[in-house]
Amino acid sequence: MRHMQNLAVAMGALCILYFLAIWIVAVHGTNFYFIWLVIGLFLIGWTVCMKKGVFIPQIPIWIKRGFLVMFCLGCLLFVFVEGLILSGFSAKGKEGLDYIVVLGAQMKANGPSRVLKMRLDTAYDYLVDNPDTVVIVSGGQGNDEHVSEAQGMYDYLVEKGVEPERILKEDKSRNTSQNINYSGELLDRENCSVGIVTNNFHIFRATHIAEKSGYRQVYGIAAPSELMMQGNNMLREFMGVMKDFLVGNI
Repeated sequence: MRHMQNLAVAMGALCILYFLAIWIVAVHGTNFYFIWLVIGLFLIGWTVCMKKGVFIPQIPIWIKRGFLVMFCLGCLLFVFVEGLILSGFSAKGKEGLDYIVVLGAQMKANGPSRVLKMRLDTAYDYLVDNPDTVVIVSGGQGNDEHVSEAQGMYDYLVEKGVEPERILKEDKSRNTSQNINYSGELLDRENCSVGIVTNNFHIFRATHIAEKSGYRQVYGIAAPSELMMQGNNMLREFMGVMKDFLVGNI
């Protein structure tokens, strides 16, 4: 028991340190990373309660055992889903696709965020190698964005040398499911081959949403992602996969 308590404290401290590292150093687009602070404080608080004999010893044994079973099953589910997410990390699509769809991410005042630039640079490289492929840039305008993500991506690609006539804009979507469904209105889902360009941790969910949405020939094209944010991205993506599975998107 003491070893478990020490492990919980160590894990809690690591979670809090990771939260601080993201807060101080990393570039982040959402406040999801605060979950690491919550997890860290919970683990340390649980250990203190165990050592002081506060509340936890009074919990009936059947509840404790039930919680342990649920925790173990949750860990197995987490490992399984993370394995599925990792399976998309090396996706390169295939040559000569009819379309590629670049999924939107945050636009900043001075241009695409770093995450979005990674997606756009990956799309640009593919377009250079495949001159007959048309690109759809997909993303609406958030409350904190001065232009739509689609417009910002269009401007970025044109500035890099992509011909404007090769770029279609989808500027209504607010999330991944809408990105894919609204982009699908601009092409023939049944007969066109389509590559989904997004960051590596996002490929599995995005391609499976596309398959569920009627895309018959869909391929992932994985862009890199921020190394420091990878743990945060993987946890967030686990929750995204579970949410989309429960609502029937995948």
